[in-house]
Amino acid sequence: MSNAQKFYIDGAWVDPVVPATLPVIDPSTEEAFTEISLGSAADVDKAVAAARRAFATFSQTSRDERLALMRRLLAVYMRRYDEMAATISREMGAPRKMAHASQAAMGSLHLERMIATLETFVFEEMRGTTLIAREPIGVVGMITPWNWPMNQIMCKVAPALAAGCTMVLKPSEIAPTSGLLFAEMMEEAGVPKGVFNLVNGDGPGVGEAMSRHPGIDMMSFTGSTRAGILVAKAAADTIKRVHQELGGKSANILLPDVDLEAAVTRGVTACFGNSGQSCNAPTRMFVPADRHDEAAEIAGRAAATFRVGPADAETSNLGPVVSKQQFDKIQALIETGIREGATLVAGGPGLPEGTNRGYFVRPTVFAHVTPDMTIAREEIFGPVLSILSYDSEDQVIELANDTVYGLAAYIQAGDLARGRKVAAKMRAGTVYINYPAWDAGAPFGGYKQSGNGREYADFGLTEFLEIKGVVGYGAA
Repeated sequence: MSNAQKFYIDGAWVDPVVPATLPVIDPSTEEAFTEISLGSAADVDKAVAAARRAFATFSQTSRDERLALMRRLLAVYMRRYDEMAATISREMGAPRKMAHASQAAMGSLHLERMIATLETFVFEEMRGTTLIAREPIGVVGMITPWNWPMNQIMCKVAPALAAGCTMVLKPSEIAPTSGLLFAEMMEEAGVPKGVFNLVNGDGPGVGEAMSRHPGIDMMSFTGSTRAGILVAKAAADTIKRVHQELGGKSANILLPDVDLEAAVTRGVTACFGNSGQSCNAPTRMFVPADRHDEAAEIAGRAAATFRVGPADAETSNLGPVVSKQQFDKIQALIETGIREGATLVAGGPGLPEGTNRGYFVRPTVFAHVTPDMTIAREEIFGPVLSILSYDSEDQVIELANDTVYGLAAYIQAGDLARGRKVAAKMRAGTVYINYPAWDAGAPFGGYKQSGNGREYADFGLTEFLEIKGVVGYGAA
């Protein structure tokens, strides 16, 4: 990638103000495959200045002008779709097939949905003689994670474009090459200079400078709750809007009337998807106490069907986790689960058999997990499932909600009416009943320490808008 050590600022590829580089590691091999530049506050200043200049004109563009830009971007994205899938696979370890079918697809699907949203979105309405206007908030700072890189980039960039905002993006420094490729796509689509800017870097060097910057009107952050707290604190002095999608520890409640074999098997698959590196993964499976051991046996069989291996291997359906830091964290939590008395049903610590390099984690299932155990409370972010038991519907609702997080919840029910009843009592931003198909129009975001604000479709677009009331606008 020719622009790997450059930033995209004010419509041009530029060198960092202060030279500094960081290797990008292929998690399947533990070897560097490229280097990026690390930015500083000086680079953020340049990008914000460009975005502020561009906002004066881009904020005044028509709906049709913004739609034309977004449609050009979609065409470029689809033409380079295979390249994006391969880039994501290498930088964060998603198996090639999964990267093509899911990881890269999130970018195009969200962009398509935002185009459809913009076509009919109501920016102005009259209430009596008062005009209610929804206007772009301004310059948006965006910090995105490594686990679903294009999903989160597009969930921020697409609504910002639709709203008429300008932006500065900092992709994850762990998986930055997809962001650089996306910047090339934006350039090819003809985004006006200064509307989209990209500065690579780490949290202390770039993320904090963005969050504190008085020229940024809104911070949109996706990542860990720990990092989200730092963003919010840094942003507080300038009273900017802070939109966050953070961690999760999602419950998966299997009600007594389900087909246990199917419900447990699909629950394991949902938990292990993307090597367990999804903030909304159903990592706590609640099963009726009298069927706990049966569920554990089914989960063990399901875990055994996963083939762990390099992202580019045809046989792999579970790739590595993204980094040594992540690998070490997961290994420590697996050891903690054993030490605290959970029953190891499948997997466990150490590398899978036949591997001696790469950040590969054995697909792991714990049974007889109690709510006070560390693995039932902390976000592991790896292919590790905890099975807990319950005695009554009221008890499982209480246990499921007993977490600092509230991003997602899952309900499996033979009786849909009963499933809906339980869903209504979940303190989570999204509830999924009976493993439904993914919906790009459903609001995505969390309660409690899982964040604030929502993404996807019109819910996401609204986050990038300010509301203005013009009283007397319609007076005679």
